[in-house]
Amino acid sequence: MVELLDDVFHALADGTRRAMVAELAAGERSVSELAAAHPISLAAASKHVTVLERAGILTRRKEGRRQVCRLQPAPLAAATAHLRHYERFWNTRLDALEALVTTEETP
Repeated sequence: MVELLDDVFHALADGTRRAMVAELAAGERSVSELAAAHPISLAAASKHVTVLERAGILTRRKEGRRQVCRLQPAPLAAATAHLRHYERFWNTRLDALEALVTTEETP
């Protein structure tokens, strides 16, 4: 699980890859279509797709000469669950801090 999260967070650390994930959320795209949406070469887009594929965030299949990408939400759901744990932790801590500050402010 930790290795999966490492791969997912590494893949999402790049803005171009995050934008590609957002584009794929709307539906399948070819690598060429993903490249065209950004100021990068087809080779660079393919490298970004490979990173996302390695993290399990997308799958790629061939249709003739086209490589079509499809979003796979499971790794993103795992990352979201991981982050929610810390969201609950910090919300609890901040609520306790607010209660302490509010109590000390009242005479």
